[in-house]
Amino acid sequence: MSDITPTDRTTVRREERSSYDRSEIEAILDQALFCHVGFVDDGRPVVIPMLHARLGEHVYLHGSPATRMFRLFKKGHDVSVAVTLMDGLVLARSAFDHSANYRSVVLFGRTEAIEDLDERTAVLDAFTDKLVPGRRPSLRPMTEKEVRATAVVRVPMIEASAKIRTGPPVDDEADYALPIWAGVIPILTSFGEPIPDPRQHPDATEPDHLGFFRR
Repeated sequence: MSDITPTDRTTVRREERSSYDRSEIEAILDQALFCHVGFVDDGRPVVIPMLHARLGEHVYLHGSPATRMFRLFKKGHDVSVAVTLMDGLVLARSAFDHSANYRSVVLFGRTEAIEDLDERTAVLDAFTDKLVPGRRPSLRPMTEKEVRATAVVRVPMIEASAKIRTGPPVDDEADYALPIWAGVIPILTSFGEPIPDPRQHPDATEPDHLGFFRR
């Protein structure tokens, strides 16, 4: 899979941490559960945390069409989408050299509204599939009213880059002789035990796909 060509906006200045590999960028976007969307509204910067899903070479966002944000997005609006996965705290021998291991993606683009109801339904299904793999077949289908009540836009993955840090701390050479503990504290994200709805139907049993969250 080809790289994404960097632009002035997406060029990572620290070349050793940069990646323009499309498959790596897609993997980070797919693993991240939410993103931050930045845009300008009436001359003021705004950043909103949102769920996202990727299909092919687009990142999709959804929300209420009544919000000012999606009224702007449906017309086509310049946005920045960012995700970050924190993998570890990097403890060095000096406070100055402390860091973090992470994988992040930033992309820039103009929103494109999804008006076709079948396409919009497919995108909303993709959100469910991403958040809870295997759940969608057990749900009742969305109604046309529900689909119409949800705005969906996409952002093309044309301007995008990843920034990644891995590995141990990097200290000044002289500091390696100091008797100070240094290393990496991994950050592990896990799901808790599923909590049934208090209004659960008495005949409802826990579905097999919830086993995904117990791995």
